Amino acid sequence: MTMPATFQEALPLILLGLALLVVLFVIVRSSRKTKIIDKVEGDVLDEGASPAARNQALIDAPRSVENTLGESSAAANADTLAAATASADAEAGPPIAPTKAAPDELKETASSAGEADDLKRIKGVGPKLVSLLNEQGITTFAQIAAWSDEDVKRIDATLGRFSGRIERDQWVKQAKLLSAGDEDGFAKTFGNNG
Repeated sequence: MTMPATFQEALPLILLGLALLVVLFVIVRSSRKTKIIDKVEGDVLDEGASPAARNQALIDAPRSVENTLGESSAAANADTLAAATASADAEAGPPIAPTKAAPDELKETASSAGEADDLKRIKGVGPKLVSLLNEQGITTFAQIAAWSDEDVKRIDATLGRFSGRIERDQWVKQAKLLSAGDEDGFAKTFGNNG
């Protein structure tokens, strides 16, 4: 069997090209700066190895700032809420009894204000916000309806990640309608809610 003439003419060029590729590969391979080492003895990740001293010092060091965020934050960060699914309500959490006293102008006693209202009826207020408001002694629609602009700013500053909700969701306007018992006006302006 004989080779075609065109292949015989091209064979030296093909062999020359393959030789150049081999030479190029050897040059590139030898000039690499990173060398692969099979195994390093005494790696800190080996089973039974002692932890790296720098990391252990960071782990053992005392906290520079102690954050005490109160009972509400502790409940919000509890294991049951931390393990909640991605579709869970961001404000989910057990309501917490009030623990801090609020300024006198915002606080009404249960005897003068009657029983606590269901503040979750205000659109934009969930269980977490109810507990934050309760910590400040705010339990009724009438208290929220009586807020001045200064009260709104002061309370809003205590809401953390919920800051801005009071004005955006018009809590004062909603509370005025709910405290007056104007269910039709509330439904017409804000829709049906609980």
